[in-house]
Amino acid sequence: MSRRHHHHRRPLLATLAAFAVLAGTAAAAPAAPAAPRTAPAAATPLTTLDDTYYRSAIGKTGTQLKSALHSIISVQSKISYSQVWDALKNTDQDPANSSNVILIYSGRSEPKSDNGGSVGQWNREHVWAKSHGDFGTATGPGTDIHHLRPEDVTVNSIRGNKDFDNGGSAVSGAPGNYTDSDSFEPRDAAKGDVARMILYMAVRYEGDDAFADLEPNEKVNNGSAPNIGRLSVLKQWSQEDPPDTFEKRRNDVIFDQYQHNRNPFIDHPEWVESIW
Repeated sequence: MSRRHHHHRRPLLATLAAFAVLAGTAAAAPAAPAAPRTAPAAATPLTTLDDTYYRSAIGKTGTQLKSALHSIISVQSKISYSQVWDALKNTDQDPANSSNVILIYSGRSEPKSDNGGSVGQWNREHVWAKSHGDFGTATGPGTDIHHLRPEDVTVNSIRGNKDFDNGGSAVSGAPGNYTDSDSFEPRDAAKGDVARMILYMAVRYEGDDAFADLEPNEKVNNGSAPNIGRLSVLKQWSQEDPPDTFEKRRNDVIFDQYQHNRNPFIDHPEWVESIW
């Protein structure tokens, strides 16, 4: 199917989340999230992160870069699946309305309080579908908020565990999204976000912590295999939809207040091509 999309940018957040570079955080130790802050200060400059957080990765490429990033981002605190609700109310807060969250695929602003499992509510979307690697909602990949986002219950169900690709029929209630029997195409303003979340998961979970080795591939309809495609499309989406202020703030808040690790492809989008 051939279509031309027009990109729509999300509103820019007026301020970024504050964070401090944390050393020695226990990777396996559960940690309750700090109280959300709605008016964080300015973020630490990328040059400071490169000198500290990413120091062991700078200058590397390919498999060496992937390995270095895996070691860096695997040092994290973990939250429970029930704690994800409150975390998403902070990470995905509507910059124009602090009582609402922005839904990842639909793009709508919805009340934070309207979360649950009923039609018309929003729930917790696993962008890396939890059946791809069979990790469910276990603490770890199942609760990693770098790839968990608020989404309308019905749209979440329509996406299901489909891989990502271009094409399909329009998704009712989510303008700009398309789907067919084995793939899902998000709206233009979410394409890069989706790609960078998938690639984060592929670097973070390498099969050395009792969970499956998650890897992107060129297939769709991957089923329960620990893979999601299509990699070439995800790379294209990351280039076409670079990180915006909303996504950068989200990365900062997760680092500062919850997991204390970062999505490196938000900080360094060029590392996508360096690895894949």
